[in-house]
This record gives sequence, C-alpha cells and structure tokens, in this order.
Amino acid sequence: MEHSVAETIIGLLAAAVAFVWLAARIRVPYPVMLVAGGLALGFIPHLPRFSLEPDLIFLLFLPPLLYYPALLTSWRDFRSNLGPISMLAVGLVLFTMVVVALVARVLAPELSWPAAFVLGAIVSPPDAVAATAVLQMMRIPKRIITILEGESLVNDASALVAYRFAVAAASAGAFSILAAGGQFLWVGTGGVVVGYAVGWLAAWLRPRIREQAVESALSLLTPFFAYLPAEWFGVSGVLAAVTAGILVGRDIPRITSPNQRLRLYGTWDTLVFLLNGVIFILIGLQLPVIVGALKQANHSRAGLLFGGALVTVAAILVRLGWVFSATYLVRRIFKRLAQRDPAPPWREVFVVGWVGLRGIVSLAAALALPHGFPGRDYILFITFCVILGTLVFQGLTLPAVIRVLGLRGDDVDDREEVIARREATHAALARLEALSILGEATDQMIDRIRGRYRERLQVIEAFETTGTADEEAKCVSDEQVRRQALTAEREMLILLRDDGTISDDVLRKVQHELDLDEARLSAESAD
Repeated sequence: MEHSVAETIIGLLAAAVAFVWLAARIRVPYPVMLVAGGLALGFIPHLPRFSLEPDLIFLLFLPPLLYYPALLTSWRDFRSNLGPISMLAVGLVLFTMVVVALVARVLAPELSWPAAFVLGAIVSPPDAVAATAVLQMMRIPKRIITILEGESLVNDASALVAYRFAVAAASAGAFSILAAGGQFLWVGTGGVVVGYAVGWLAAWLRPRIREQAVESALSLLTPFFAYLPAEWFGVSGVLAAVTAGILVGRDIPRITSPNQRLRLYGTWDTLVFLLNGVIFILIGLQLPVIVGALKQANHSRAGLLFGGALVTVAAILVRLGWVFSATYLVRRIFKRLAQRDPAPPWREVFVVGWVGLRGIVSLAAALALPHGFPGRDYILFITFCVILGTLVFQGLTLPAVIRVLGLRGDDVDDREEVIARREATHAALARLEALSILGEATDQMIDRIRGRYRERLQVIEAFETTGTADEEAKCVSDEQVRRQALTAEREMLILLRDDGTISDDVLRKVQHELDLDEARLSAESAD
C-alpha cells in the first residue's frame, strides 16, 4: 500500500505511548513493557511490515539518543569517577565481546569467528536508558548512578568501534590485532576531536541566534553535525556526538535564555522518548520473520532458546565477575590506589554488576547489520534474547535486590541543593542592595522583592539547622527588579558549578525553577 510505511510508523508511535502509559500504571519499567509489547505486535497477523536501511539505523537513532544523555552529564562527577567508568566502558566491553564470541562459536560452529565477535560487540554495552527507568523508582547512592550513566556514554563508542572492525573483518575474511589496535586509538581520538570542534562551534553560534525556532533546530541537528563529519573522516561518530553533547551541556546555562531552556529540555525529552519507543518495538515486528528464516535454516526452536539463554547468562556472569575483580583485585595489587580511593562496599559493587541491562544500542547495532551478512538472523535472535532476558530478569528483580541488600540513597545532591539555593538567594539579595545603593530602583520596589528572598533564606537556614553583578540597568518596575534578582541567582549557580561546589544535575534542577519564575514574569508582563 502507498501509505503503509507512514501508517506503520504512526502506529508504532501510538503503541509506544500506550505501552509506556500501561507500564506506569502497573509499575513496570517501560523498556520491559516496550519489548514485550513489540514481541506481541510482531505476531499479529497481517500487520504491515517494513524495515529500515541498515545505515539509517545508526544515522537516525544513535546520534540523538547518545547526544542527549551527554548533554545532561555532570562533567565534575564524570571526571571524578573516570577510573571505574573506563574499566567498565572499555575493559569490560572488550572482555564481554571475547567471552560471548567464544560461547557463540561453541553453540553455533557454523558461525565464523568475525561474525561471533560481531555478536559479542553487539551485546556487550549495557544501556543507561533501560537501567535509569528501573533505578529512578528508588533511591540509591549517587556514585552508582554516576558510574552507570558515565559508562553508558563511553561503552557505546567502544562497543560500536569494535563492532565496525568485526563487521569489516567478516566481510574481508581477514583480521589483524595490531592494525585493529592502532585503528582503535585513531578512531577514538579522532571522534573526540571532531566532537569537540562541533560542540565548540555550536556553543559559539547559539547565543548569537535570535530566533528561538532556529536555535531549537540547531540544538536538534547538533548530534548529526557531529556524527556525520566524524563518519566521513573514518573516526567514531558516536564519540563525536557524545563529546559534543558534554561540551554543549556544560555551556547551556550561559548560552541559552530561560525560555529557550524550557523549550529545549521539553523537546529533547519528547524526541528521545519517541525514538526509544520505536526502536524497542521495531525488533518485535521483525522477530517472526527472523524465527521463520532460522527454521528454514534447520535451527531447532529448543536450540535457539538454549543458545539465547546461555549467551544471556554468560553476559550477566561476565559483568559480575569483572566488577568485583576490577574493584577489589586491582586495589589488592595497587596499594596506592586503595589508599587514594578505598573500595566501596560489596553491596554497591553487586548492584553495579547487576545493572547490565541491554537495550537501544544493541538493538540498533543488530538491525544495522547488512542484509545477507553471514548469520544475521541468528545474531538478531540471540541479541533479542539477551535484551529481553536482561530487561525482564535483571530489570524486574533489581528493586528486590536493592531491598534485600539494604542499599540506601545518600544525600549528596540534597546537601548541594541547599548550598545552591542559599548562595543564589544571597546573590539575589546582594544584587537588590546594589540596585538600592546605585538608585536604579525605588526603595518600595526593592523592599517588595527583598522580602520574598529573606523569607526564602529563613526557610533555607531553618532547614540547614534541622536536617554582584556589574550589569547596569535602570529599573522602573517590580518586574525589572525581580529579573535582576533572578539573574544574580543564575550567575551564582554557574559560579558554584564551575568551582565544583555543586554538580550539573543540581544546577539544572535549581536553574529550571528560576527559568519557570522568569517565564511567569514574561507571561505576567504580556498580560
């Protein structure tokens, strides 16, 4: 039919919304519901089928899905946990790839070694989207969240670089470890350089664009502007998109207006939600076709299910073994590391090991395999089994695991949030005092605004006890005085973030409230 593809895409979007709504109602992580729903849709008779070109999978889905988490990354927290993040994002990814390749070769000897390594690379990176959907339902230590989110930014790049090498080796029929090692460094470094250049250019351009629609479009296109040139130069487009996201995210509090920030996060949340929904459901629509092709190739259903279960168990056990070895064995060998950074409690280590849920990147990489690739249907089926197995088994049991271990959240963000609010309020009061001294606003206007900030400061100080700008402006209304105070608050938040007192997460949370205040001011003035 002429409109079958468009109608199917709209249907997928509607189904994603319905499944996420249902997941919230029955308190199930939405990636689990999306995968299960996609599986159910795949077996509906006469449902329109379509498939995207393999190259479009990476181009359309990966850049925005990797850029937005990088945009929200706290650089201070990422840098302070760079050691464990690197061990997981690079070391564990490569180790998982090797172990899964060995298991796959035992299960399916007809699978070539390069194809087995392709499967290993596909299922090696855990997905932060899936993990966060589970972890947001409970409070756990801040460092665990930071490590998992930081790992997801880098492990996608390392896994996909290894994936590209394995696919190329399968096509060429030859592979050199030395050449691959040198190429790995070149691809990674080149991706970072391209991403830094694009991120710097985007941060320079955006404050100079006066049209909000144009700035929003530039924000949405930035991940593609980073990804495509990197791919043209033969370096990592994934790392380029991630690097650009981190750089732009660092500058967003300075380079965007309050109204634009409100639009930015709302737009990105919606886009990422829809992309996640489509890609999780898409595999379910293709699963019956994959199973049919495997049956024609004389693969038994029991053998396929056993292979999927065995690879899933291998992926889970490899991660658990790695995190405990990297945490305790390394510190036993390197005494100075143990003194500088004592090992965390084993309960926290176990949770990091248990949160190995596979998701969006594994799906995209599997779907992007060229049609006709040796063992493509088998690799797709095993990938689906690993994703479904880790999402359902680990995802649904994670809350119980955390309760049994007695793990509790810390108050790091709460303490920093109090500091941010207190110092921002002091900055606003200082700005009001400066306006009064300079005679740039009447005492009546200043007193009205000052009273609100003093009340807020009393609340903050009571909470702590129990649990100057050079800008010249002639203020002729309460609105201008309130804007001056809000500006001082935002400037103080950025200073606190820049000197490491608070994280980017806390800055965004408090700044979002200030942006809402400014939006209300604009609405009141328009009335």
